[in-house]
Amino acid sequence: MVIMKIQANRSSGFTLIELLVVLGIVALMLTLAVPRYFPTIDAAKETMLVDNLRSVRSTIDQFYGDTARYPDSLAQLVEKKYLKALPIDPITESTETWILLAPEDGSPGNVYNIKSGASGNGRNGRPYADW
Repeated sequence: MVIMKIQANRSSGFTLIELLVVLGIVALMLTLAVPRYFPTIDAAKETMLVDNLRSVRSTIDQFYGDTARYPDSLAQLVEKKYLKALPIDPITESTETWILLAPEDGSPGNVYNIKSGASGNGRNGRPYADW
């Protein structure tokens, strides 16, 4: 009977030692997971950049094939329904930082090629502007 009274009076909950052990385990798991998480974000942004560049360059070529001229701006590709919306540069997170290159052979139009306006280098060491 005495044993039952002691158990009945004991409140439920965790002790300080139990909480510290759990917090230590969580901290250990975070130190292993976080360093792997952030490079994955950078890799995803670079993959999106490559995909956006490939897609827009292909669209510029389609526009040229249809009209025998290059577009005057990226907005013209949206107006003519070649693109749904202006692509976002995932590195700068903006649609305004693209570098537009005019055709060198004197063809009509202002957008022959597109490059990223992001400063810095990618994980492979190449500047974003050279992609």
